[in-house]
Amino acid sequence: MKEEDLLKNYPRLYHMAEDASWDSVVKHGLLSTIELLDHYEFDGEERRKLESERRPESVRISREGLPSAVVRDQKPMTRSALEKCLTDGTTPEEWFETLNARVFFWLSKDRLQGLLGARAYRDKPQTVITLDTASLVGAHRDVITLSPINSGATIYNPVPRGRSTFMSIADFPFEERRKTMKKLIKDAVVELTVMGGVPEIEKHALAAHRVFKGAKTELWRREGSDPSEGP
Repeated sequence: MKEEDLLKNYPRLYHMAEDASWDSVVKHGLLSTIELLDHYEFDGEERRKLESERRPESVRISREGLPSAVVRDQKPMTRSALEKCLTDGTTPEEWFETLNARVFFWLSKDRLQGLLGARAYRDKPQTVITLDTASLVGAHRDVITLSPINSGATIYNPVPRGRSTFMSIADFPFEERRKTMKKLIKDAVVELTVMGGVPEIEKHALAAHRVFKGAKTELWRREGSDPSEGP
């Protein structure tokens, strides 16, 4: 995929975070689970479970001198389903670790709204961050990968996945998916991920909102950004 095609077709990215997390994200960055566990100095068996096993519920973590943080649940994914759909010898533990090393962004508002309306999340307020794709890619292109599937969901008919699921922008078969699979733009590229995390989030964000049952409350907006920017 050409970078210009990515920016043209997906000018905005969306990230759904825990409610009331915006201030912490501004201060510490948008961190992957692994980076968050490093930051909070987790180790041993407690860390292994959070990093290499499925999390059926969100887990609040703490460390002296830091505000508490939340490691998000993985409700849409089960180990039993992963055992059936993982390819190339990838184990469920390796898949959990692969996901936990990344920060995830939706490339379409439709995908975001689908997650907000999912049974696991619809009755809880969420923080939604809207970002400028060109800004994020310009700063992090070397650690960005794209996925053709919802990599963290195995409900219904789980799609095969493995070591080749996440590809660099240059290696992603965008035209092939658009033409031979007749994919809509929103389905041609499903996820954009950044390894490790995104520090200085305000450099790339356009707006942050609290979303609950369709109601949106603006938490922050970049000066001069269009009032329509958001979920």
